Order: sequence, then structure tokens, then C-alpha cells
Amino acid sequence: MRYTTRPALRGHAVIVIALLAILAGAPEAGARAKKAPRCPTMTEPLAKTLFDDWNKALQAPNHDPSRVVQLYAANAVLLPTKENGPLIGHAQIRGYFAKFLEQDPVGHIDSRAIVPAPCNIGVVAGLYTFKLTENRVRVDVPARYTYVYVYQGGHWLIAHHHSSAQPKKGEEP
Repeated sequence: MRYTTRPALRGHAVIVIALLAILAGAPEAGARAKKAPRCPTMTEPLAKTLFDDWNKALQAPNHDPSRVVQLYAANAVLLPTKENGPLIGHAQIRGYFAKFLEQDPVGHIDSRAIVPAPCNIGVVAGLYTFKLTENRVRVDVPARYTYVYVYQGGHWLIAHHHSSAQPKKGEEP
């Protein structure tokens, strides 16, 4: 008499496949965030969130530039509105924001465009307006901006930030 295990193996294989399918769809224990996409790209909602996070960091208690600086890549380049640049790296960027935060800036996006870019890079450009305190008076300062983000270590960081005064209507370029 011949002994065969095929029917029993088929039954076990079905169970194993079913368990693997269930486990593949289950979140990992303790996982807080979704797995990062293989090719993260910039979207309108993401651009809004990144700007909102940066804007909130500008309003940190005690005018602390550290919260702003942590949003920039270590070798980031800043071409600021209110100072000559380029400012490269955290130390120079921190120095700029230490002074800029004294004006109690609050930014507002007036227009935003997402520029197509490859994986792990996001390019956002447009117009924004800042409310600043200048000589104890709140003023609106319109400006142009470009942010180039890089996706590193599971986070979007600012690699390049260009902000420049918007010409007043009727001014020659």
C-alpha cells in the first residue's frame, strides 16, 4: 500500500496561503504611519501641509529659529527676501531666521503651482504675503517664492528656498 501526503499538503498549503494573504494586508504592530511610497512626489495637499508646517515653525515661542531650521536639509540653500544670499547650511539659515522671527512673521499663500519633478523631489512656486512687524507697525509684504523639497529619511525637507520681493505694480523690472 502506497502512502501519499498530497491531499494533506494541499489542505495545509491553502491554509498557509490564506494566512499569508491576511498578514500581508494587516498593519505592522506598532506602526504609526503608512509605508512610504516607492516614488514620493509632490501633490497640492502635501505642498499645503509643508507650507503650513513651515509657517507654524515661524511662529514658535520665543522666536526660536531651531523649529524652522529643522525643516531644511543640512546643506540647504536659502535666497531670502530680506538679506543677500545665498545662505547655505543650517548655521547660516539659523542666523537669518533668528533676525526674521523678531518681526513676528505670519505667511499666507496667494498662489501655488506644483512643478513636475522626478521621484523624491518636489518643486513648488508662487506668490505669498507676510504680515510683519516693522517699526512697531504690522505691514503686508508680498513676495515670490520657490521651494525645492527632497524626500530624505522618510521626511520632506527644504533643499532650496528662494524668496524675493514682488515688484510693485507699475515699477520697471
